[in-house]
Amino acid sequence: MSKIEFSPQQKQQIITKLQRYMSTELDVELGQFDADFLIDFISKEMGSLYYNQGLYDAQAVLVERVDSFTDAIYQLEKS
Repeated sequence: MSKIEFSPQQKQQIITKLQRYMSTELDVELGQFDADFLIDFISKEMGSLYYNQGLYDAQAVLVERVDSFTDAIYQLEKS
């Protein structure tokens, strides 16, 4: 799997959300550098878990759709 990377705008949004969460929920002020470093760590160490779960979810939807197509084709069969 390739490295998970975000655009500068996306990364800034993530950093801002992380800083807000840390401040609101944990009463911890997280600087820009520390937040950026933490996001990189989370992406590197845990990003693949989220990515893989997204793949599993997409695969489940695809299987469901294929099953519905299969059912529709059976309904078209003539006796």
